[in-house]
Amino acid sequence: MDHGGHHHATPSPSATGGHRHAAPPRATWAMAAQATLHCLTGCAIGEVLGMVIGTATGLHNAGTVVLSVALAFVFGYALTMRGVLRAGLDFRAALKVALAADTVSIAVMEVLDNVVMVTVPGAMDAGLTNWLFWVSLAGSLLVAFLLTTPVNRWLISRGKGHAVIHQYHHGH
Repeated sequence: MDHGGHHHATPSPSATGGHRHAAPPRATWAMAAQATLHCLTGCAIGEVLGMVIGTATGLHNAGTVVLSVALAFVFGYALTMRGVLRAGLDFRAALKVALAADTVSIAVMEVLDNVVMVTVPGAMDAGLTNWLFWVSLAGSLLVAFLLTTPVNRWLISRGKGHAVIHQYHHGH
């Protein structure tokens, strides 16, 4: 649904305390954890779906990882885009915001959780009914969350990553 373009793209001077170019938000651990959790939600949906599809269809481990990574990016970007589209951006502008906000975070997260999955002996070959598969996947997502949170804090402190979407999310 188009609401007439970019009416939220630039915060009003009153919204930024009279300054047209506000400094990046102060990057707190809570803010970084929230950004990482948001990213992890999309990543986890794609990651789990990719692992389930790849494992269920008998894809080679490399094919399963590629599918999981691709779906993690799709779902990660889609969740961010859903929020900024609701704020009134058109599709193209929302995609640009999502790419700017999430690319580094998703990439770091995907490297970490796939390295864990591939290095846990037997995890990729365990199958969907085996506890080893699910425990390894949950552990890989936890490792990704813990190690990506400092990356997101650093990005936010520089006005990058999830900082670019803060102007669209009132109340965050």
